[in-house]
Amino acid sequence: MMDVASALQRLANYRTKNSRASREIFESGVIVFRNDALHKLGDDSWQFLESLALAAVDVGRVDVAEACLKHLSAKFPESPRVQCLEGILKEATEDPEVALAFYQRLLEADPSSLAVWKRQISVLRRLGRTETAVDELSKLVDTFYTDVEAWLELADLYISLYQYTSALQALSHVLLLAPQNPFYVLQAAETAYTAEDIPLAIRFFLMTIDMIGDDEVSPPPTGITFELSAARLETDPRLATSSVLRQLAREVIETAQASQHGAESQASLIWLRR
Repeated sequence: MMDVASALQRLANYRTKNSRASREIFESGVIVFRNDALHKLGDDSWQFLESLALAAVDVGRVDVAEACLKHLSAKFPESPRVQCLEGILKEATEDPEVALAFYQRLLEADPSSLAVWKRQISVLRRLGRTETAVDELSKLVDTFYTDVEAWLELADLYISLYQYTSALQALSHVLLLAPQNPFYVLQAAETAYTAEDIPLAIRFFLMTIDMIGDDEVSPPPTGITFELSAARLETDPRLATSSVLRQLAREVIETAQASQHGAESQASLIWLRR
């Protein structure tokens, strides 16, 4: 049986790593909670209760989540953050329509509550009201333009509706806000390929290689979509906007094939460093 000191140490490690290991957080946190050791956390006790409540919801321990929420509500009775946590608990225990109505009431009182707005959109999507979720999320990013997570969610919603052009527009904002993240560029490449904009797809793929090509931990992407894009662009000149792009596509295929056989040819990637 884990003692309180060990549980506190584990929780500290999870906080340092910003981990969402719900099962582990619950198992350690419930020991602290049930042994009345909250005082040992000092000012961090309230954040601990929030984390424990979320972990408890994730693992299906509603009783523990409700107990945490009771403490938080007593300390912060009008806190939007605590109200949002109450909504998450309703999502786990009641009909989605009940949770949706709860969030709508909160937004009527405070239309600028970002956390509540996002939860409302999540419930709308869960209910299959995707177009309404798109409308709400479009309003949200107009208000909170720099929220990368919201733009990514909007792109994903558009993709679920097969509106790939709109998804690419949303991703273009993501790339403006987070231009150094190669995984966002790769997502744009995959989306462009699905939208059959092959020249744009290959450009995004090449940008991804340029960003992580020298990273030994994260090798350049050579997935099937990438190679299909390059092959299609190279074999169908009508899709290429220039002979240079076709040449780069050919070099990409050759490099991918060489890497499959363990070759370490760098000549075909000289253009990346120009």
